[in-house]
Amino acid sequence: MPIETISPSAPIQCRPVRARPAGRRDRPVTRGPQPSRPMAAPPRYRGAVAMSTAPHRPRPITPATTVVLALLAALITVWLGMVAHFGDMLRDGPAQTAGHLPDRLAVVRVEPGETLHHLAARVAPDAPAGEVAARIRELNDLDSPTVTAGQTLIAPVG
Repeated sequence: MPIETISPSAPIQCRPVRARPAGRRDRPVTRGPQPSRPMAAPPRYRGAVAMSTAPHRPRPITPATTVVLALLAALITVWLGMVAHFGDMLRDGPAQTAGHLPDRLAVVRVEPGETLHHLAARVAPDAPAGEVAARIRELNDLDSPTVTAGQTLIAPVG
């Protein structure tokens, strides 16, 4: 839907371009279409403008504040540690903690980047990994829990 129809033969009306005065070079010459509405007047304030008189300095942190924040952080850390420690036991239930070691033994190979604990969890996923790792150390006469990639060990599987 056209708003205004212009005939092709009608002359095009443009505003003339104002030339720059000879001595002034600080303001660029405006070219192209000029705004059709006047510029807005500056805002007028009725009455006085209120400004804040509050001090904008930060309050100093006292030693008591530091101690309270440190104790709060320690309390949160202890709580998170207890949740992590006892959370598995509560989630899995008592049946998982009372698991037994598998009776069947097999020769297994240590994968790259695997620890003795990871190996124990891999070969006997239903049994407690700590007890399986202790049994692997006992069966293979290991002095330390350190294992190397490619090493073959006797382990309870199941």
